Amino acid sequence: MADGLFPQKGVAIVIGGSGGVGAEICRVLARDGCDVALTYFSSEERARNAAKLVEGEGRQAVCRRLNIEDADDVRSYVDSIAADHGGVHTLIYAAGPLVPLIHLSRIEPDLMRKHLMQDTFGFFNVVRWALPHLRASRGSIVACQTAAHIRYASADALSVVPKAGVNAIMKGVAKEEGRFGVRANGVALGIIETGQHSELTKLGYINDTYMKAAAKNTPLQRNGHAIDVAEAVSFLASSRAGFISGQMICIDGGYSV
Repeated sequence: MADGLFPQKGVAIVIGGSGGVGAEICRVLARDGCDVALTYFSSEERARNAAKLVEGEGRQAVCRRLNIEDADDVRSYVDSIAADHGGVHTLIYAAGPLVPLIHLSRIEPDLMRKHLMQDTFGFFNVVRWALPHLRASRGSIVACQTAAHIRYASADALSVVPKAGVNAIMKGVAKEEGRFGVRANGVALGIIETGQHSELTKLGYINDTYMKAAAKNTPLQRNGHAIDVAEAVSFLASSRAGFISGQMICIDGGYSV
């Protein structure tokens, strides 16, 4: 464990901590000195496994199902976590619905609305109710986003459009909350061989040929792994990045160049 990277009082909340990337973020935060409160929406078993990763690093973990579209539920959850654990010093947003690859011309309005509610509005809710606690701790927010902000990928609008809202909220927090010592940053993910891309492969939206082509089109000639994301997230959330706010680091092997 590294000393002094995070406050000793309070916890890190990881929204979406049950996912492939989210679980590794939980583990690395624990390695770097955080107790972790992680949430899930549909997979309690994976959330329990993520909690075990945290405990394996010698830190405390609590997990709970949370519907981030429900503002009242989010407020109750964040306030209770802060009360039970002495505050909240870090908020990590690693959530988001499974994103099928569909061209804009074929996306039904109700489907786009669903993704905006689950992702953009959900992120707004957790930020809105975490901010009073983050002000008290002079804490930080890190939001997982997409490298397609910088280099648009065809048929990826259901990811890019909602995450653009996430990015705007992140920048707004950095601009408005810096006076309270709160920082907000993001990581823009390329192809990561876990989580979303594993599920999309199972559903037939992508295949091994797609993944190999993606690696070939990346300057580093490989796809990313959960640890690549988790290390960047922990860095941005920690005191190592104490003068960094409103920024986004691309975890994409150079794809966005």
